[in-house]
Amino acid sequence: MGEMSKFQLGVIGALFLSVASSVSIVICNKALMSNLGFPFATTLTSWHLMVTFCTLHVAQRLNLFESKSVDMKTVMLFGILNGISIGFLNLSLGFNSVGFYQMTKLAIIPFTVLLETIFLKKQFSEKIKFALLLLLVGVGIASVTDLQLNMVGTVLSLLAIATTCVGQILTNTIQKRLNVSSTQLLYQSAPFQAAVLFVSGPLVDQYLTNQNVFAYKYSPIVLAFIILSCLIAVSVNFSTFLVIGKTSPVTYQVLGHLKTCLVLAFGYTLLHDPFTERNIIGILFAIFGMGLYSYFCIQENKKKQSADLVSQMKDKDTTALLGHQEKEGLEAKKATKDSLV
Repeated sequence: MGEMSKFQLGVIGALFLSVASSVSIVICNKALMSNLGFPFATTLTSWHLMVTFCTLHVAQRLNLFESKSVDMKTVMLFGILNGISIGFLNLSLGFNSVGFYQMTKLAIIPFTVLLETIFLKKQFSEKIKFALLLLLVGVGIASVTDLQLNMVGTVLSLLAIATTCVGQILTNTIQKRLNVSSTQLLYQSAPFQAAVLFVSGPLVDQYLTNQNVFAYKYSPIVLAFIILSCLIAVSVNFSTFLVIGKTSPVTYQVLGHLKTCLVLAFGYTLLHDPFTERNIIGILFAIFGMGLYSYFCIQENKKKQSADLVSQMKDKDTTALLGHQEKEGLEAKKATKDSLV
């Protein structure tokens, strides 16, 4: 099996793991928060990251992956930024309507495209932009219901968009420029993300829910769901870094909206959530947009690979030609020298 085939299988595996684990954790957390009355989302996320770090630490001790030292300042700032972005997203949900929060998540894709175009000089074709537009329209139709604006909520949403976009772009950039794997980067940065949320989480949750996470009465079933949520989160965090590293931040966001559609469908099927014609139309639009995005990405990657192959062949031909000319030149010099003797 060629290197390209192995890479494609790795990408498909990462995408499948990301979708399966994310949908699972949404269903688990929905049961935990809606049915069992555990509302402390930010604190729960800090526990997710701490369990993820502990799991990776055990895996590293068992030599399942090799730890690689990365510039501590870079990792620290990266981890803190990701922790802050999670806090801003939760605050955005707390200060805004659900509809406006969904719009905030939709806005991450165009902002990511804008930032990558301006600062990384990345080019997005018109076909890719059209597919993304269809996707966003579809998810918007399916998930956005009410839009209630307020100044504090709007500012928090803008901060959430900015920090999330930068964090995901850095996840991709750091892996490629510092030549570290997704596992190595997650292992190095998870403690800093967890620390930010471990300190701020109880405060954010108390402000949003008027309840204290330390005063909450934990029943055995709540503890069981928290443990299950933390275990699934290991897979979610790992697959997030894996997908962004193997593809791009925009592809990861597209995948995120596929998860939204799946969660809506599972909610209707398993939890009997209300489901309307609007939801169905929106999901179909979104799936069509995702299909177009995937098709155009594959076509552009094939063109790029063909161009790279042609370039490599030209380089080889040029090298061979120069080597032949150099050989002829040496033979001519030798012949001249022999004739003089």
